[in-house]
Amino acid sequence: MQARLAALSIALLAATAQAQTDRAPADELQAMLAEVSPARIEARIRKLVGFGTRHTLSDIGSDTRGIGAARRWITAELSACAKSAGGRLQVEEQSFIEPAGNRVNQPTELVNVVATLPGRGASKGRTLVVSGHYDSRNSDVMDSLGEAPGANDDASGTAAVMELACVMARRQFDATIVFMAVPGEEQGLLGAAQWAREARAANVNVEAMITNDIVGSSRGDAGQHDPKRLRLFADGLDPLVRLLTAAQANRPPGDADARSIAAMQAELLPLLQAGGSEDLPTHQLGRHLKAAAESAMPGFTVQLIQRRDRYLRGGDHLPFLERGYAAVRFSEPFENFAHQHQNPRTENGVVYGDLPEFVDFGYVADVARANLAGLATLAWAPAPVKDVRLDARELTNESTLEWQPSDDPEVAGYRIVWRDTDSAAWQQSKDVGRATRVTLPVSKDNVVFGVQAVSKKGYAGLASFPLPRR
Repeated sequence: MQARLAALSIALLAATAQAQTDRAPADELQAMLAEVSPARIEARIRKLVGFGTRHTLSDIGSDTRGIGAARRWITAELSACAKSAGGRLQVEEQSFIEPAGNRVNQPTELVNVVATLPGRGASKGRTLVVSGHYDSRNSDVMDSLGEAPGANDDASGTAAVMELACVMARRQFDATIVFMAVPGEEQGLLGAAQWAREARAANVNVEAMITNDIVGSSRGDAGQHDPKRLRLFADGLDPLVRLLTAAQANRPPGDADARSIAAMQAELLPLLQAGGSEDLPTHQLGRHLKAAAESAMPGFTVQLIQRRDRYLRGGDHLPFLERGYAAVRFSEPFENFAHQHQNPRTENGVVYGDLPEFVDFGYVADVARANLAGLATLAWAPAPVKDVRLDARELTNESTLEWQPSDDPEVAGYRIVWRDTDSAAWQQSKDVGRATRVTLPVSKDNVVFGVQAVSKKGYAGLASFPLPRR
């Protein structure tokens, strides 16, 4: 019986995904996916490795070695792509002074390389961010002089983001897309934290943030090999709980300010109280990225993991999560720790070090394609639906949902999605046209609902969880 139910669930999910694919014009997306070049990605990874070390505290004056040379080369590469694409991609270096701290021994100038592709129309106020970190390290996190090739961690993520920027710069999207190469990740997520801090202070509407970190290898340290799988860490609850717990205990909650905490309390706690602990904006982003990549790349699997990151590890999405933004991390399916945070060497026949010979450049290209599918379909989609409610005022085995109509002229209608409570992904859907109040013959007690706005081209935005109307 359980096997039959599982088979039925898989069939329904496949049918839903196929129906959504059929409704969405995919030619332009497929053209972009085809443009992603493993050869360009390989060349950029090897170039970054060639700077010897990209340690955050390494030389900034040399033209051939250190983080300064790497940063100027990244800027030049992105600027060349912007010029060849007609100049819409805006490339700039955003510098700031990081004060002395645990892993920074003196006040140090750090520079985020930021390439912005402006959106258009009513959705241009929405911002999507994708990043990789261009700094590197070896066994000693404070060694700014020794070799630290950083081919996988994180030249792979940086090269993927550069490829995304160069491919997508020639197209137009409704939402603004920000492509970032950031420093200071190994010293404490410093570049990402600075950008997220400034974005929150300026009330930038960051609808989604993706970091690509350690995305270069499809092989594990025990001989595992899966070039068709990518891990996606997506959990918005854990950082919220940590911040609120710290605030209630009168402890400094990291560097997130009181306004951010108050905003998260006001916006997210009602969702938790309504049973939406797995339906926060970060969870909805994870579902979107998984569905978009798997639909655009048959045979490729995005493994959705509802954790903020791996145990004892962190990435550049965390400063965004801590400020209430939806943020996720892509990472390879396995990790070989002989090739992470190691001085390059050979011991007992084992080669240690984060070297380019341990990077699968075709796999990095597929990671870039997975990012591209998620970003493009979201950037062409409408903003999330507002004020979604589930009518819970009467006892009934039906479900009535209502929501605020969108003022975006590109919205063609709405889609209700739902899933069993033990499923991580949406399983069924129903397009309801321009209606903003709909009753379905489905018991609200047995499933989880979401409502999406759908564009005239058929692209669906992130799902919104319904709060109960009592």
